[in-house]
Amino acid sequence: MQACHLSFTMPADACNAHLHIIDPAFPNDGKAAAQIGTVETYRALADQLQLPRAVFVQAKPFALDNACLLDAIQKFGPENARGIAVVDNTVSDAELERLHAGGVRGLRFSVWNPKNAVVSFDDCAPLSERVKHLGWNMQLHMGASQLVQWADIIRRLDCKVVIDHMGRLDPALGVKDLAYPFLQEMIDRGNTWVKLSGPYLNTKTGEPWEDASRTAIAIAEFAPERVVWGSDFPHVTEKVKPDEAALAGMIPLWFPTEKARQLALVDNPKELYGF
Repeated sequence: MQACHLSFTMPADACNAHLHIIDPAFPNDGKAAAQIGTVETYRALADQLQLPRAVFVQAKPFALDNACLLDAIQKFGPENARGIAVVDNTVSDAELERLHAGGVRGLRFSVWNPKNAVVSFDDCAPLSERVKHLGWNMQLHMGASQLVQWADIIRRLDCKVVIDHMGRLDPALGVKDLAYPFLQEMIDRGNTWVKLSGPYLNTKTGEPWEDASRTAIAIAEFAPERVVWGSDFPHVTEKVKPDEAALAGMIPLWFPTEKARQLALVDNPKELYGF
C-alpha cells in the first residue's frame, strides 16, 4: 500500500461513515472474491489517514446474511465501529436485537439499481417502525428521481433518515436537480443526514470530480450539522480504483474550516451512530 499523506489536520476521533468490508471467507454470491476489502487492509488505511472510527455498510455479495458485517465490527473494535445491516421484513425481532448488540445502528435500502437490489423499498416503512425503539436510521441509496417518487413515504418515516451518496443528484444539474428541494426539506425536518461520499458516482467530468464537489460543497454549506463523510472503500463500482489520498483530499475542499470538519467527521457521526 502506498503511503497516504494528508494536506490538512484530521480532527481527533474522525469517522469514515461509509465503507464496505468484503471478505470472501464468508458465504456470498460468488462476487466477493473480485471485490475484496478486508478489515486488515482497511485498518492499515485508516491508521494512515487518521480515521479511528468507521461505519461499515453491508455489501451486496452477502445479501441478507450480515455475518461479515458483524465480524468486521468486532475485529475493528466495537467501541469505534458501527454497522448498517440489510434485512427484509421477515426478520425476527430477536435477530434485530442481536444485530443491535453487535453494533448495528441502521438498515440500508440500496434500490438505486432495481436489477441488483437485495431488498424492496416496500419494507422500509414497516421496518422503520420495528427498529424505532433502537434509535436506528434508515439509509436510502436511491436515484434522485426515486427520492421524488417516494417522497411521501420518506417524509412519513418516524426515525433517523440517511441519504446515501449525495442523493445521486444528476451531475449535470447538481443542486438544480428537482430532488434537491426535497433533500433540503428533509434536512430541515431535523431527522435527516446526507452522506457526502462517492464523488465518482456523482460526476460527468471524472477525476478530480469538480462537478461532484460543487454538489457536496453546496450541501455541506446548507446543512453543516447534517452531513457526514465516507470514502466508499473498497470502491466496488470502479474498475480503476481511486487513490485513497485523493478521496481524503476532498475533505478540506468540501469542509474548508476546522469547525466544518469537526462537525462532519466527529460530532455528526457521534450523534447519528452513537459513538
